[in-house]
Amino acid sequence: MIRFLTALLALALLFAPAAARAELVVFEDGRVVKAASYQVRGSEVEIRLPGGGSYSVDLDRVERIVDDEVIVPPAAVAEARPPAGPAVTYDMRYQAHRRPLFKTRYDSVIEAEAKRYDVDAAFVSALIRAESNYEPRAISRKGARGLMQLMPATARRLDVQRPFDPSSNVRGGVRYLRELLDRFDGKPELVLAAYNAGEGAVESYGGVPPYRETVGYVKRILSWWTPAVLTGAGAVAAER
Repeated sequence: MIRFLTALLALALLFAPAAARAELVVFEDGRVVKAASYQVRGSEVEIRLPGGGSYSVDLDRVERIVDDEVIVPPAAVAEARPPAGPAVTYDMRYQAHRRPLFKTRYDSVIEAEAKRYDVDAAFVSALIRAESNYEPRAISRKGARGLMQLMPATARRLDVQRPFDPSSNVRGGVRYLRELLDRFDGKPELVLAAYNAGEGAVESYGGVPPYRETVGYVKRILSWWTPAVLTGAGAVAAER
C-alpha cells in the first residue's frame, strides 16, 4: 500500500499543472517569507507579496533568496545524489593531489583556502563555477557577491569585509562549506543543497529540497565534480 501511495504521489507531481513562480526569502533570524517576486535596489530588497502589496528591508537582513520554489517529482530529487557503487563514500577533506578542476587564475587561492579549512579543492572549484563562473565582481539579482556569491548577511557573519576580493570571498565561502560539511556529515549533495537553499530547508525535507532550482544546482555541480573525483581516487571504500 505504501508503495502504491508513493507511486500515486509521484504521478500527481509529474502531471500537476506548473505552480506559480515564487521565491522564498530567508532572513538571518530564521524567518522565511514567500514572495511573489523581489527586486534588489542598492542596499535594500523590495519583497512583493503573493496577495498584493510589498515592503522593503535592508539586504543585510537577508540570508538567502531561493528562486522558483517549484516542486519537482521525487525521481528528479533522487537524481541529485552522487553515483554510488557498493559501500562507497566520498572523502571531502583536502588532498594535495586533488586540484581545482578548471585551471583558472584563482586556483592558488582555492588551494590555499581549501587547505586552511580542510575542504576538497576540486569541490570548491566546481561550486565557484556554478555560482559566479569565476567572475570576482559578479553580483546576482539577489544581491549575492563575488566568486562564491555570498549574501551580505552571510559575508558579515563570516567576517568577509571585502566581498569582491577573491581571497577574502573564497576564504569566507570555504569556511562556510566547512561548517556545512560538519553539519551534514560530509555528504556532498546535502552540503550543496544547503549552500543554495539553506540548512533549514535541507533539514525540513530530510535531504535535497524538491525545489527545481536547488535540484538543478546540485546535479550540475556533481556532474563536474564526481567524475573527476572518481577517476582521481577521490572515492574510497567504506569500512564494512
